[in-house]
Amino acid sequence: MKRYTVNKLIADAANLLSTVLSPLMMPTYGVFLVMWASVLCLLPYGTRVSVLLVCMGITCILPLIFLSVLRHFKLVKDLHVEIREQRFIPYLFTALCYAVAAYYLYYCHSPQWFTMFMVGSALTVLLMALINLKWKISAHMAGIGGVIALIYQIHVQGLSAFDLFWLLCFIIILAGLLGSARLVRKRHDMWQVLAGVIVGFLCVSLTMKYFG
Repeated sequence: MKRYTVNKLIADAANLLSTVLSPLMMPTYGVFLVMWASVLCLLPYGTRVSVLLVCMGITCILPLIFLSVLRHFKLVKDLHVEIREQRFIPYLFTALCYAVAAYYLYYCHSPQWFTMFMVGSALTVLLMALINLKWKISAHMAGIGGVIALIYQIHVQGLSAFDLFWLLCFIIILAGLLGSARLVRKRHDMWQVLAGVIVGFLCVSLTMKYFG
């Protein structure tokens, strides 16, 4: 009975972590960190909130609505799109949403490195769509890998409002917990988890470094 309770607690914790750190929420978390942890924290509060909400609407709400429509027509089994073969169309639409968000940031005259974060995120999803044609890769880990890259680039490029070292360490630990959660839930194997975080980190980091 005690062992069952412990296993259930671990499973519940894994489910909670997977939900809170959903791939669709990662761009929103990234924008929040940019607006409150980078030099852009000097912008008026209303401006920062507006940018955050618009980006959340484009990169999270719109893909969720699209997934709901696909589910209604039975084109995907669930909103998590756990079946690899059903991921291509949702991923393409999500990549398009991220591209629109990048254009929005460009239109708002955001710093190029900020716009490139969203471009890198769009590139990540597009690359995952292609990889998933043959092999299932972890979208959760790709998402948090992109956030790690964002914080790292803000830190090394001297764009932070304060020392981000400990925040970076915290997010890396969080990524480890999330990867463990995906393994506990048996959604991926170790290689799929590692591939996800590497793809997300490289796409965002290289895009911000060389084009930002």
